[in-house]
Amino acid sequence: MAILDLVNAGEQPPASKRPAAGDEEDGSREYYCRRGVRHLSDTGITRLPGNYVLPASDRAADEYSPSLIKLPVVDLALLRRGPEQRAAVLRTLDAACREYGFFQVVNHGVDRADVAAMLDVARRFFALPQREREAYMSPDVRAPVRYGTSFNQVNDAVLCWRDFLKLACNLPLVDCVDSWPSSPPDLRAVASGYAAASQRVFMEVMEAALEALGVAGGEVMGDLRKGTQMMTVNCYPECPQPELTLGMPPHSDYGFLTLVLQDDVAGLQVMHDGDWLTVDPLPGSFVVNVGDHLEILSNGRYRSVLHRVRVNSKRLRVSVASFHSVAADRVVSPAPELIDDEHPRRYMDTDLATFLAYLTSAAGNHKSFLQSRRLY
Repeated sequence: MAILDLVNAGEQPPASKRPAAGDEEDGSREYYCRRGVRHLSDTGITRLPGNYVLPASDRAADEYSPSLIKLPVVDLALLRRGPEQRAAVLRTLDAACREYGFFQVVNHGVDRADVAAMLDVARRFFALPQREREAYMSPDVRAPVRYGTSFNQVNDAVLCWRDFLKLACNLPLVDCVDSWPSSPPDLRAVASGYAAASQRVFMEVMEAALEALGVAGGEVMGDLRKGTQMMTVNCYPECPQPELTLGMPPHSDYGFLTLVLQDDVAGLQVMHDGDWLTVDPLPGSFVVNVGDHLEILSNGRYRSVLHRVRVNSKRLRVSVASFHSVAADRVVSPAPELIDDEHPRRYMDTDLATFLAYLTSAAGNHKSFLQSRRLY
């Protein structure tokens, strides 16, 4: 069935939930973009609206009996010990970034109570009344605080089953926090504490990654200390027909590293050796993935790999992704140490501003942005 036909095949919101006169037309794309999927799920729909139905070729397998992947484990406690143990951890980290593009970080020093509090406040934010949440809704990808839906709601041909809250976490954090939602009452305190903790973990892991690559880290680490951090709080509500849609489409991340905190509901999948594998996270760990900027810096040695999110019909899923990179005006280039006659330069220079401009003109899924920066 064509996408155009599928738009008319889904169930419409009940009359009691429809917008007031003058708002978007019920069932229109604008209607769904304005309200998001938590609102749809709360109405008790039993069929997926057509705006969310993917073409058959883009859907996940009909049966959700996923193959699990146990990602390599990077133990930061061992990284801080003697030279031999540090060298062993660096070898694990290097192999993980080359072969998987994903790994798990344990013994990271972030208190479990703080992790639990972040997931809890995330759930409570998405449980707020619709009108409170939509006060922060914006289609502007540059907005420092943005509640939205789908993946790239301006350009997505088919909407994804996800709502999100994006929070700019640029330093000093105190300059950002006052613009964050004031409800739930503890959101600002909990999220700012978590953001600072995840930034500390990122800096330690990034320093180790540069060491493993054999790249002088002084200038890069200096840029990252003055860089950008964006925290995205994701909500994937129960979906009436999860086999027809995705929470997020296949994509790679733009920055250096992304730190992902998940609850106990499976959903994150990684492309590995041509197969989609579901991440089986260790309790208390962060799932970390290589971003496009680190692949560029490494001249292709480290891999920014495709990943996606599946949804389910039984349990809401919450995750928190923390994206880290340099400032928007800083240029990312392949490290000179990694370019020679046998390893010629593979990527053009890039910056965050280029990525954001790209998002306004393209869907940004798959690895389209990274491919646009390749020389060959």
